[in-house]
Amino acid sequence: MTPQQTENRKGGRTRRAVVSAVLAITLSAGGAAAWALDRFVIPHAQITNVSAYEASRAETTTPDTTSADAVVTDTSYTSGGTGVSISKVTTGSGDSTVTYYVADVVLSDATTLKSAFAQDTFGENITENTSDIAADNSAIFAINGDYYGFRDTGIVIRNGVVYRDEGARQGLAFYKDGTVKVYDETTTTAEQLVADGVWNTLSFGPSLLDNGEISSGIEDVEVDTNFGNHSIQGEQPRTAVGVIDENHLVFVVVDGRSPGYSTGVTMTGLAQIMKDLGATTAYNIDGGGSSTMYFNGSLVNNPLGQNKERGTSDILYIAQ
Repeated sequence: MTPQQTENRKGGRTRRAVVSAVLAITLSAGGAAAWALDRFVIPHAQITNVSAYEASRAETTTPDTTSADAVVTDTSYTSGGTGVSISKVTTGSGDSTVTYYVADVVLSDATTLKSAFAQDTFGENITENTSDIAADNSAIFAINGDYYGFRDTGIVIRNGVVYRDEGARQGLAFYKDGTVKVYDETTTTAEQLVADGVWNTLSFGPSLLDNGEISSGIEDVEVDTNFGNHSIQGEQPRTAVGVIDENHLVFVVVDGRSPGYSTGVTMTGLAQIMKDLGATTAYNIDGGGSSTMYFNGSLVNNPLGQNKERGTSDILYIAQ
């Protein structure tokens, strides 16, 4: 663990202690404020030691895709047929400048792309920095996930294990055969998805591309109707995943809210980026201060122009 990661964790523990003390006082007053704090702020762990939980429930052993011949540079990684190539793109000028980072990823096996929860715990309002979750799981590459822990709806399947089955919106399903599909959560079940070969799901949205074309109405889509949990409109930091082909994905993190460095993009602007990269399917996931890309021990992007991460509930990653 680097000194910076250690410091981040110390700071995180201190902030959580202060918040907990304040919340204890506030909750004693009761009422709507107490309910909101309990629902959206106070951590509620449902499953601890997720690593052991998944190991005990995995129906099959995932293939070992690591290789002694791994090659790592400042912007790339190759090992056993899996490859990650990262590039930086800057467009515009002045206050209209947009800066984003692209990770072109080829997987030797679909299950090489894994998910991990903050603090190795499934539940609500449990967070940790993307880089810390990545380090805990020996990741070479990672991005923030869908922040499942801020809501109590959605289908949550991670590494082949079902954690939540409350269909509510458009989801994204990663299958073990390398295909990735946008689907309607309300028309199926988590059990059926696993039976069909789903390895991971994301529950955020909206879908950005439909058969390679920009989806209509994406500027007006809400993630859900929970208090404070609507899709952020306008030019914002964004994270998205796109599909080029089976086992060939592209991940994009757009920085924002930093005039002169990166103002961010609209949902339609994000869809255009994904289309220009050759994706036929693309899906928006948690953005804002959570938008983070990690590679080989370091942040790739510059969140909010402050080079400072905001805690999230989960990541997608590739292990070394």
